[in-house]
Amino acid sequence: MRMSETVQDGPVLLDDIDLYPADFYRTGHPHAAWLTLRSQAPVWKQTAPDGTPFWSVTKYKDVVKVVKDVQRFSSEYSTMLSVLHGDTAKGKAIHLMDPPKHRTIRSPAAHTMSAYVLQRHEKAIRRRVSEMVSAAVEEGRIDFAQLATAIPMAVTGEIIGISEKYWADVARWTIASMAPDDPFYSAGVDANTLQMAHVYLFSLLADLIAQRREKPADDLISLLISLELDGQPASDEDVLINCYAFIMGANPTIPQAASHTMLAMLENPALWRQLKDDPAILPTMAEEALRWASPVNGLLRRTTQEVKLGKEVVPEGGLVCAWLASANRDEEVFAEPFVFDPRRSPNPHVAFSVGPHRCIGNPSARVGLRLLLEELIAQVGFVEQAGAELHLQSNFLNGITSLPVQLHASAGRATARAV
Repeated sequence: MRMSETVQDGPVLLDDIDLYPADFYRTGHPHAAWLTLRSQAPVWKQTAPDGTPFWSVTKYKDVVKVVKDVQRFSSEYSTMLSVLHGDTAKGKAIHLMDPPKHRTIRSPAAHTMSAYVLQRHEKAIRRRVSEMVSAAVEEGRIDFAQLATAIPMAVTGEIIGISEKYWADVARWTIASMAPDDPFYSAGVDANTLQMAHVYLFSLLADLIAQRREKPADDLISLLISLELDGQPASDEDVLINCYAFIMGANPTIPQAASHTMLAMLENPALWRQLKDDPAILPTMAEEALRWASPVNGLLRRTTQEVKLGKEVVPEGGLVCAWLASANRDEEVFAEPFVFDPRRSPNPHVAFSVGPHRCIGNPSARVGLRLLLEELIAQVGFVEQAGAELHLQSNFLNGITSLPVQLHASAGRATARAV
């Protein structure tokens, strides 16, 4: 979606707002719609094309309230607006479980994906990212979105237990499975894109699970195999579904945040100069990138009882979408929310959600984004946009599928940085 520093389209009429269509996030301006909703209808009811009603919350305080309250707003039914009638993995995958069952997977998995574990891998991760950036600089004209898409597996692939030879395909099919209607991923066969993504990913993961049952390793797949769920050893289906859930969580954040940040720097070259001149701002810039991009647009919840939200009464079984991206532009929380401020502090963004379902992959996303930005300012003198960007067609992910750029090497850059 467009992320311009000002909402240029003017007021949006409530009657003209439709937050459901995936194409709206590729060609429209959702931030203009969310701005209107925050001021005029912070809890807003609409219907999906099939007539299913859902309620949107757009203000920071309401978004936080919904995603934190796991007793009244359940994750077990579905977490994606595009899956309004229940996910097939409900109650089985970590993101589709409520506490206390949710904790049986989250607690051990969080350790495997922790900052401490990532620190042990950081030298190898930095080497991989450095080599990727170096190769991109050597090539000169590249699609930055594709470079960014390769970074998550360089960070988490080994930790999850996926061999490097599969990383590129896993990254592509993961995004395709979350945005199967996007022209970049459907490649003219959109009706089969989701099925193709599932066949590839599930087949690969099933093979890896069988290998780890024969020979366990120090990785997430082996950890999941060792768990007990509901008093029984985790089945292959349990492990498969949750491996899939973890790669779904691992792959989108870095590419979307990195690509939107690069686009922001191309549109406002002063941001690139600030980062080059003062690398000390990198930590706050990375957090601002996450707020700015909000890689996940919103999270769906289903009420377990009748709930009053603002002036609206949501019945038991009602569907509520908490728009994280809108919360991250809330004027009551963020000063000048439509300005990319690389020194913004404090920055209480909800890009990783909050509460029990806060993304456990947030340490790896932060590491990957930081290392990518570090390597870019070390190896690249300046960047020029070399073609129009293309935005992802998805009401769930806020992505860029293509961002052609020309990378100009820093003076005296080595072929690859020493690690």
